[in-house]
Amino acid sequence: MNGSGDKKLFWACFTALIATAFGFIVRAMIMDDWKNQFGLTETQKGEIFGVGLWPFAISIVIFSLIIDKIGYGKAMVFAFFCHVISMVVTIATPSIANVEAATTPEAKASASKLAFWMLYIGNFIVALGNGTVEAVINPVVATMFNREKTKWLNILHAGWPGGLVLGGILALSMGSDTDWRLKVGLLAIPVLGYGLVMLTCKFPVNERVSAGVSYKDMLKEIGFLGALVVLFLILSQLATVAQSAGLLFVDSNPAEPYWNKEVANVAVIGSISQKDFVIYVVVAVLALVYGIITMSLGRILFFFLLCIMMPLAITELGTDSWITSLMEPEMKKLNLNPGLILVYTSFIMMVLRFFAGPIVHAISPLGLLAVSSALAIAGLFSLSYATGFVILLAATLYGFGKTFFWPTMLGVVAERFPKGGAMTLNTISGVGMLAVGILGGPLLGNIQDKAIDQKLAKENAAIHAQVMDPNKKVSVFGEYQSLDADKVKKLSEADQAKVTEQQEIAKKEALRTVALFPVVMLVSYLLLIVYFKMQGGYKQEHLDTSGGGGH
Repeated sequence: MNGSGDKKLFWACFTALIATAFGFIVRAMIMDDWKNQFGLTETQKGEIFGVGLWPFAISIVIFSLIIDKIGYGKAMVFAFFCHVISMVVTIATPSIANVEAATTPEAKASASKLAFWMLYIGNFIVALGNGTVEAVINPVVATMFNREKTKWLNILHAGWPGGLVLGGILALSMGSDTDWRLKVGLLAIPVLGYGLVMLTCKFPVNERVSAGVSYKDMLKEIGFLGALVVLFLILSQLATVAQSAGLLFVDSNPAEPYWNKEVANVAVIGSISQKDFVIYVVVAVLALVYGIITMSLGRILFFFLLCIMMPLAITELGTDSWITSLMEPEMKKLNLNPGLILVYTSFIMMVLRFFAGPIVHAISPLGLLAVSSALAIAGLFSLSYATGFVILLAATLYGFGKTFFWPTMLGVVAERFPKGGAMTLNTISGVGMLAVGILGGPLLGNIQDKAIDQKLAKENAAIHAQVMDPNKKVSVFGEYQSLDADKVKKLSEADQAKVTEQQEIAKKEALRTVALFPVVMLVSYLLLIVYFKMQGGYKQEHLDTSGGGGH
């Protein structure tokens, strides 16, 4: 470090990352409270998990485009207000959408959907704030430590699991009977912390700017291919949300409140829906315009890393979003709070990330990512079969596996594409969050809803007919039917036990499915290791920040 100012700025960035983790773990721990209070389905839970992540990409990409113009300080002010507003909206949900006061099934359904949308909006806003935080802290730390980027990005990102541990312990210590709104309020602790410290910090000039690399050259690193990926993910998700809210495309009942609508029916062009056709055209045009302006296809290696980042993010954050719920049946058999699994694996991550430097030096960033993928495969498969205290051993494997994924990928991008400045570094994070939010969170919920539907229909058709909601719902993975929690409560204890058994089996299946993602990652990293070996080995690119440019 270069002095006390640098130390204060680094730890301010660290605290800001802790704030993003607080919101994540509290949401994971109280999601079943929301489910019980507002009547959410498993897929709706997944959608809320998802919206707490994918809007991250909108703010991180937008601020990456303008961060060098407006300055890091103004961006952090925006992040601060997003965190505060999200707390207010989320905490106000029970008062505005009073499900308990509903006296008819129709009124209860309407209140439940209003609650869903309020929680959705609150988590959307917090995700915008989280994306802005990372749009600042990643390029700041990469600039401060431009000769040891992977090492210091790993240390910085120890703040994420550190926040999960601290926030998780605080939430657990409040007990299961404590109003979940008080737990949401825990976010105020780190938010006020980073807000006050950041006011007194002086931010460095980005490495790319110091080296004289032009704004256009930064955009060239992304190019047409990178823009295609980012635009498709962002616009397709925004269109899906707008369609679900009845704000775009054909609306079958415009008089009905937007929060009480199922996904609207849309016209079909050939075998492609109207919505998808419009998205494909808009994305293609915008990506082409970006490619023409930059006169760049983009770096092929960066495009490949973008593709790998999607299964990586689902493996880490997608699983972490659900792990408390997925492990609940087995942990309760041990009389342990299921949230302890996430706290435990996060503690492993926090400790190990402080020691990333020597490991990276010994086996290279790509070697570390390959080993981590193998451990994640073993850990997730083990968790899906483990019972009793063997769960802790399987969780240890999973914790070791996921530890270095995110910051080491950021390190590889920062080391190989320094000309991309904040843009390449933050785009890789944005695509990861989009993948988790659009695919990872909803996928794990949808697997469970569909598995319960199919297994109950096959093994006990009578119970299936009694407890399944007759109204089909729609997600990014198509139509599905979910359990009606109120109908389940009316069953005999023996029949409720049969439903619970199918729910537990479905949770295990979800873990086994997500374990396929690190398999894809392992193959990809091994291919990259071979590629770089053919090029003479993995090497970090450096920019000349003495006033010239180049590397």
